[in-house]
Amino acid sequence: MTTIISFVIVIGILILIHELGHFFVARWTGVGVERFSIGFGPVLLRWRGKETEYCLSAIPMGGYVKMLGEENPLEGGTELPYDPKKAFALKPLWARFLIVFAGPGMNFVLAAVIVAAVLATVGRPVWPAISGRVVENGPAAKAGLRSGDVVLSIDGRPVKYWEDVDRAVAASDGRPLEMVVKRGETSQTITVAPQRTTVQDPILRESKETLDIGAGPQSVPQISSVNPGSPAEKAGLQPGDVVLAIGGKRVFTAEDLVQAIRSRPGQTVPIEIEREAKKLTLTVTPNAEEEKQPSGETVQVGRIQAGIGSKAVSFVAYDPIRAIWHGSVWTKDMTVITVKGFWKLIVGTIDRSNIGGPIQIASMAGQQAREGFGPLAMFTAIISVNLAVLNLLPVPMLDGGHLFFFIIEAVLGRPLSLRKREAAQQLGFVLLMLLMVYALYNDLVRIDAFKFLK
Repeated sequence: MTTIISFVIVIGILILIHELGHFFVARWTGVGVERFSIGFGPVLLRWRGKETEYCLSAIPMGGYVKMLGEENPLEGGTELPYDPKKAFALKPLWARFLIVFAGPGMNFVLAAVIVAAVLATVGRPVWPAISGRVVENGPAAKAGLRSGDVVLSIDGRPVKYWEDVDRAVAASDGRPLEMVVKRGETSQTITVAPQRTTVQDPILRESKETLDIGAGPQSVPQISSVNPGSPAEKAGLQPGDVVLAIGGKRVFTAEDLVQAIRSRPGQTVPIEIEREAKKLTLTVTPNAEEEKQPSGETVQVGRIQAGIGSKAVSFVAYDPIRAIWHGSVWTKDMTVITVKGFWKLIVGTIDRSNIGGPIQIASMAGQQAREGFGPLAMFTAIISVNLAVLNLLPVPMLDGGHLFFFIIEAVLGRPLSLRKREAAQQLGFVLLMLLMVYALYNDLVRIDAFKFLK
């Protein structure tokens, strides 16, 4: 029930905001709106305003705003039953462009507002400036940093959280940093020279160069979500489990755990967890999956198909102004990640089995809801950005397809013929149906719905 309710709430909010974007800009530019509908299929509830019929339908998988004269009424050659000034197709190109863009645009705005609200209320997760993982023979270890040391300042600037350490390292450009650390009752000054290292983005599978001192905060990796039918679920892992060790080796960060899993494709390995103050030892066998490297080489890596994060020690709220700023930056960064992700799915760099449909969204929404308001709100923001980017793809039937037609119209000085637009719409419909079927198939595979065929 939690999963169903969470799914309906998340999808309902995203669709409502998207369609309101189209609706309000259409009204603002003087376009008449015949119907505003949330959902498809049988109408559950309807009421009529002065000009517009408002509907709530049974299938909450979309919505639409039906405007007067969406196709050029002059092409029909008949007398119009409404004021031509209210026809969408007779409005200037800039107005039509804004009306169509407003839907996905409002999804971007919604994501930024949600993240800002979370940062201003729940806050951001922070970890104290206490060293946990210290890599053997790394820059920090060579400088004398030990696990449990408290970092008091860097280059004379006070340090409160470990994020201050990360920020100082990132801004160092590789120059040595003077750190004052406290060990027990004594303080000492050490000099650490950050080194450049190559890490792989766990989402986009991109290698990037970063500065690192070979040390991390006192944090522990935590399972945030578990996909149905996954190696993680088969092992008995649950959202909220804190991972202490894998293969008998202690893990200090989410990155440690991810790398330990990646390096064991197809290997059965013990994993030590803590659940409700009790320590348990489970056995997990990561799937062996092929992954294409930036060099073009294909390698096998292990995956357990579970979300892995770090258990936050505490949360610190931003003031409203900073929350709005960081919400906007987060939305921009998530948009870039989403665009890159879509491209990598298209070219095959990321396995297309990662494409998910309504079942996966519902499952994830339910998991996030059980973790609390903050995780569910952030999940809604992520899906909102994904919905915006998907709608802006230049595919007929999507908002991006209409925008693409408008660009062609601007270049040619006239719109494409109605016959060509209809043919493109039919092609777009087929492509979307194929995508939906493929996404639903992936969902069913994840929950092992075809086991009876084996």
